[in-house]
Amino acid sequence: MNLRFALTLALSLISAPALAFVVPSAPTLDNRSSILIDFASGQVLTDNNPHMPVEPASLTKMMTSYIVERALESGRLKETDLVGVSEHAWCRGSSNESCMFLPLNGQATVIDMLRGVIIQSGNDASKALAEHMAGSEPAFAEIMNAEAKRLGMKDTQFKNATGLPSPGHITTAYDMAILARAIIKDSNKYYPIYAEKSFTYNNIKQGNRNALLYTDPTVDGLKTGHTNAAGYCLVASSERRNMRLIAAVMGTNSMQARADQVRALLNWGFSSYENVTPMKAGTELANAPVWFGVNDTISVGLANDLSLTIPRGKKDDVEAKTRLQPELEAPIAKGQVVGEVVVSIGDKVLSTQPLVALTDVEEANVVVRLWHYLKRFLSQLF
Repeated sequence: MNLRFALTLALSLISAPALAFVVPSAPTLDNRSSILIDFASGQVLTDNNPHMPVEPASLTKMMTSYIVERALESGRLKETDLVGVSEHAWCRGSSNESCMFLPLNGQATVIDMLRGVIIQSGNDASKALAEHMAGSEPAFAEIMNAEAKRLGMKDTQFKNATGLPSPGHITTAYDMAILARAIIKDSNKYYPIYAEKSFTYNNIKQGNRNALLYTDPTVDGLKTGHTNAAGYCLVASSERRNMRLIAAVMGTNSMQARADQVRALLNWGFSSYENVTPMKAGTELANAPVWFGVNDTISVGLANDLSLTIPRGKKDDVEAKTRLQPELEAPIAKGQVVGEVVVSIGDKVLSTQPLVALTDVEEANVVVRLWHYLKRFLSQLF
């Protein structure tokens, strides 16, 4: 043993062992319900009554804006399209109602009204867009509910486009997190609007009510809500170190409380967890035997990148096991599910994803197929 190695070994023996990272307890918060999820994986990091039915108040407008954004992305609407303001949509503003202050029987562009919905939480803009797209606000609510169903918002029922109190108009913190994730994923062009701090229309400047936009530069959306029945609500998203989290709190007792609670959830999540992508789409993870094909084996892997949210410092503890379907037979098409991969840390399963064929395997000719039948028959005998 040389001296340098001996010294290194001696130092390692007397050094204190590395501290094992333990995820601290999530903050205890005073709200009716809350949730924190990772954007990339959709994994729930912590929650409190996440499926409790609650009134969404103006968080409702997240669905209104999402539908408008999807219509803009698809070309059904244009940013410059003019939208009329009916007597039903028009509002003057009060302590109980937020408005963009659109003129009665006037017009505004879709993009201005979209900003009015997102930044100013305008009830008038929400109603006008609903009528423009569906003919009436109740008809637009049907579109909202269809979108909610498509996204998997199982406990949500919309009755209007604004979030003004209405019997049966309910959601959950979990469903709001699902909606926020969809907005960020599907509305790349329009998501930056959610970070804008103010918007001026009709010579009236109004500020975004999301207080975190002014105090945390990593927060870039989404929406606040408040009615007497719903309490103070906030859904917000933050991106730090290439990791994005979404927090939703419902039914707090003040504007300050909703901001403080979302901030606490985000800080805890970023300090406790990290994103890893241990497996890339298209990478061969296994080679599976195939009967009756022109090839005897097929490469299998994932159709999409696997993103995981794990406790910080646990990256090297991630394990993956592949489970292939028995007796695969040609023909097999590229992308066909042929098994699954189970990813875990210790005894905790983190994710189960389908394994797919990475290439096609065509059926072999008659002679080869007969030979494979014989081989399989003999293998079953012995």
